Amino acid sequence: MPTYQAPIEDTLFVLNDLLRFERYSNLPGFADASPDMVEAILGEAGRITEKVLQPLNQQGDREGCRRADDGSVTTPAGFKQAYETWREGGWGSLAFDPAYGGQGLPHTLATAVGEYMSAANMAFAMYPGLTAGAIAAISSHGSDEQKSTYLPNMIEGSWTGTMNLTEPHCGTDLGLLRTKAVPQDDGSYAITGQKIFISAGEHDLAENIIHLVLARIEGAPEGVKGISLFIVPKFVLDAQGKPGARNGVVCGSLEEKMGIHGNATCVMNYDEATGYLIGEAHKGLRAMFTMMNEARLGVGVQGLAVSDVAYQNAVTYARERTQGRSLSGVKAPDKSADPIIVHPDIRRMLMTIRAINEAGRALVLWTALKGDLSHRSADAAERQAADDWMGLMTPVIKGVLTDKGFDNAVMAQQVYGGHGYIGEWGMEQFVRDARIAQIYEGANGIQALDLVGRKLGLNGGRAIQAFFAEVGQFCEENRGDERMAPITKALKKGLNDLQQATMWLMQNAMAKPDNAGAASTDYMHLFGLVALGYMWGRMAKIAEEKIAAGANGKTAFLEKKRITARFFMERLMPESAAHLARISSGADAMMALEADAF
Repeated sequence: MPTYQAPIEDTLFVLNDLLRFERYSNLPGFADASPDMVEAILGEAGRITEKVLQPLNQQGDREGCRRADDGSVTTPAGFKQAYETWREGGWGSLAFDPAYGGQGLPHTLATAVGEYMSAANMAFAMYPGLTAGAIAAISSHGSDEQKSTYLPNMIEGSWTGTMNLTEPHCGTDLGLLRTKAVPQDDGSYAITGQKIFISAGEHDLAENIIHLVLARIEGAPEGVKGISLFIVPKFVLDAQGKPGARNGVVCGSLEEKMGIHGNATCVMNYDEATGYLIGEAHKGLRAMFTMMNEARLGVGVQGLAVSDVAYQNAVTYARERTQGRSLSGVKAPDKSADPIIVHPDIRRMLMTIRAINEAGRALVLWTALKGDLSHRSADAAERQAADDWMGLMTPVIKGVLTDKGFDNAVMAQQVYGGHGYIGEWGMEQFVRDARIAQIYEGANGIQALDLVGRKLGLNGGRAIQAFFAEVGQFCEENRGDERMAPITKALKKGLNDLQQATMWLMQNAMAKPDNAGAASTDYMHLFGLVALGYMWGRMAKIAEEKIAAGANGKTAFLEKKRITARFFMERLMPESAAHLARISSGADAMMALEADAF
């Protein structure tokens, strides 16, 4: 039976020591996020995720969701009660506008809580996670009336939200979208069409579900320029703003999936359902991308979360399972064999996962803080720099952390040997659940193309140049510190490889676009490697300084940081050279075969 313990100490290290959260107390919402308050919130979030959500994870996977003949969906046993506990605790309101019932706390804090929820029960966490994305879209693009009508109940949790993009013939290429919207005399629209892969599209957790639906208004231009976004509630609201008559939207079926069985992934049928336009007609993608960017960062957190819970269980197993003797001599003379954690190959897997998890957590929270600054800072230059970082890192966090999350779940499963393949241990569920994060909210190949094709050249390359300068300056500032030399030398080598790869793309991608496509995934992972390495550089410096100052009782914790940073630089950062070699090989061999030769 798998277990989970929220990584509160590590989260606090990132917030307090790496991000120095207290220095932002002058910004809206941060004043309420005092160190004591942050620790209390994380502690309670840990308690709920460990005691309420995690025990439902394996059973929810086995039981799954059930659809009745009328299209209604029942979630697994215990989910409804757990959702009520979550809602009553106000967890969905942490970072939202107090004007609509939110607590107004930093989004960075909500991101940390989101990691705990996804690690404990990824399928459950998707219900409030999709709602948060819908809230963001309505907050940014809805009218004042729409905000006052929908946001209070969605923030409070009595209503949930979804995003409806994909159609049977139309995934990433939204220009092929067919769902239509016909204007009605009262200003609403009649929405007709079918959407697939709709997470949390129908369930029994909330009294209303607010669907955000992409559709094409009759007569709109073809392609993506003719797409609009609509609010389509499951129950149309009555004159008092309460759920009234059932709308013309129903769950036609539930998808039979590889994982996340506790989340209802629905085929949604719209039959002249009443919908309300959000923002301008034909400008729906702009509004939907607000939601998608929110979701992509959330999916990156899912990759980190599944990796961490898989790691925790693999460590426990490796300490307890005895097989063979250590290559360097007996370590458990009182037993017939040594615990497998003594074996270098087991250490290789565990250290790899640990190094990625801790740097991934730092990168996620660092980026979430940039998101807070982009909205809350009074300094225009700081807002712009933070927004640049967010735009650049969104595809990296989504693509790299979910690819690594799946790889790490597989490695953690490998630690168990044959037991990892057996359902009762829970590791095969982590592998199955982790797999979807590489696919939805834009498959990772699309994230890589977004990074290479759009983000690098945006605003004349302002964001990428700022990243190069920041990492380069850190290396230069610490070049003379003997304690940091192994870290900065490896990081500088990775940065140089990334800069060379970027230059190669600039010289070879414009004339031959296939070069950009062929390089994109390697470039995304090279970028992610340097970004994670930069986080380790920062954390290693903090650890060195604190140890030199006496460590204040944290010597063991800080020593683990120091050793893990060294492992990352010695064993993982050298992969930058392989990525660069593949990037600079171009697209010729990749594209040489005719399609029918495959």
